[in-house]
Amino acid sequence: MNDDNTDLNVPKTELDHRFEHLKKELAKNNVDAALILQRTDLYYFSGTIQQAYLFLPVDGQPLLMVNKSTPRAMAESAIERIVHLDSPKNIPDLLKENGCSLPRVLGMELDVLPANLLFACQRLFPGTRIVDISLVIRLIRAVKSSWELALMRRAAQLSDRVAGCVPELLREGMSELELAGKIEAEARRLGHQGVVRMRLWGSEMFYGHLLSGPSGAVPSYLSSPTGGSGASPAVAQGPGFRTIQRHEPVLVDYMFAHNGYLSDHARIFSLGALPDDLVAAHGAMLEVQQLIKELAQPGVRSGELYNQALEKAGSFGYEDYFMGVGSERIRFVGHGIGLEVDEFPFLAAGQELELQPGMTVAVEPKLIFPDKGVVGIENTHVVTKHGLEQLGKFPEEIIVI
Repeated sequence: MNDDNTDLNVPKTELDHRFEHLKKELAKNNVDAALILQRTDLYYFSGTIQQAYLFLPVDGQPLLMVNKSTPRAMAESAIERIVHLDSPKNIPDLLKENGCSLPRVLGMELDVLPANLLFACQRLFPGTRIVDISLVIRLIRAVKSSWELALMRRAAQLSDRVAGCVPELLREGMSELELAGKIEAEARRLGHQGVVRMRLWGSEMFYGHLLSGPSGAVPSYLSSPTGGSGASPAVAQGPGFRTIQRHEPVLVDYMFAHNGYLSDHARIFSLGALPDDLVAAHGAMLEVQQLIKELAQPGVRSGELYNQALEKAGSFGYEDYFMGVGSERIRFVGHGIGLEVDEFPFLAAGQELELQPGMTVAVEPKLIFPDKGVVGIENTHVVTKHGLEQLGKFPEEIIVI
């Protein structure tokens, strides 16, 4: 790993391309400028997550107004115009001082913007109509550049290395949390950034889910096929204090976060052989994954892939256990991934978004069996003109220790 953080900065060519793309979309929607506040979007368009307001006019160059820390933002961002902001109340004056016209229509990320911040911005721009541009931003971010894909390929390589350490660490009688701590320490040693970002309000995750036996069938609030008991009701997901036993599936479903970008990766381990019914079920999920890889061509609607996966699972007799049980079932088999876990496209019921080359998706067909646990697979893929390119290379069969 390189200790020189300047080598990790987002290149100016990347930022310029993203800005030009957003300018075109804003102009098509009759929006004069964007004001970006959300941390991930701020990083995407500026290369820094320092406390700042990023003003992106359709006519003109971006202006990054930094409240804290201005010197660090200047070191991290390739944006040419970066100024210090003493108070958000000074934004209109700062825009005028830097040659920016106050917009008649201003785009903001209203899917995630707190109401108080929206009200504050309405007071700052009393003659301006504020509109939601979150969909525009998310669609731009869904298609990755070659620079982004290189980071995601590296993240997937590191996911494989994390999975490779599990057989050395897994022992009978250890708790899920103990095993999680050992695996997460290895991930940190490999350079995991320690933060896994999600966009959906109220959603959060720490590395991912490590669940053993019946814990894999414990549901939670998160939009995920798995939940887990967690360390307490204050967390209510992920590994808990249950001790790991022989002949039960151990799901290691972890993200690797490398220089902002994520790889979503799940494998099944067991101490001793699993029962034949679980082995067969796992094999069926590998076939579902293969079907999705064959069907996921550019132009295919993302929701159709879920429909086909559900039908395939049903052909094996697993429809009632696919991606959850009963009312706890989720109606997707994959999701976009990049800087956040929950990006476009969603391979979910009713989704009409068509796949495009450069999109990145985590495909995760899983079966949840009450009192037994979870089997299945997850890999991060890139949509190419020929279909899906799988990034993770770690063996996909159940790893018996």
